[in-house]
Amino acid sequence: MIELDGVEKVYPRGSELVHALRGIDLVLSKGEFVSIIGHSGSGKTTLLQIIGCLDKPTRGSLKIDGIEAGTMREARLVELRREKIGFVFQQFHLLPGLSVYENVTLPLLFSRKKKTEKEIMTILESVGLRERVRHNPNQLSGGEMQRVAIARALVGDPEIILADEPTGNLDSENSNTIMALLESLHARGLSIVMVTHNRDLAGKAQRIIELKDGRIQ
Repeated sequence: MIELDGVEKVYPRGSELVHALRGIDLVLSKGEFVSIIGHSGSGKTTLLQIIGCLDKPTRGSLKIDGIEAGTMREARLVELRREKIGFVFQQFHLLPGLSVYENVTLPLLFSRKKKTEKEIMTILESVGLRERVRHNPNQLSGGEMQRVAIARALVGDPEIILADEPTGNLDSENSNTIMALLESLHARGLSIVMVTHNRDLAGKAQRIIELKDGRIQ
């Protein structure tokens, strides 16, 4: 589903160049659950952003379903993200003035995909939030807010979920709940790519990819 061939990413920082990724070769298969681990600064988030078409490689090839995405125009990349990818971040990025239901449906305002209220409620029920749909984020726990973020990622019917430290702001109990939810999504056939610093949680994936200084170990 996703192929990276010789992917490098270089950022300018002042008068120096930061080599965030150094020649990444990686194939992610459809329906796979993969964890990406590594110390701070190892290139984990940069790799996830490249995979998610939020950033472009400086050099190398990125293919999604056999289509070269690394050189696509931004308008086509936006369509690709909307069609295939759902994002879950460490920061929940919920709008405080909107209810759970409104936060989840927000991506549909920018998409050709439509959902009925019944379909939205089915998604919310799948993440255990059916009774919280009219609540605002400030009425939710951290674990509940992350489940809202996952429901929002699911509303566009993605094939791939990219999760960047999805349990980073949660205690162990809520972390285990979020991991169980990701595992259930994987069991339904979704591809999951998760960045985490927690090796115990990473071990729940089918495959672990470890980065060090921008290279796969």
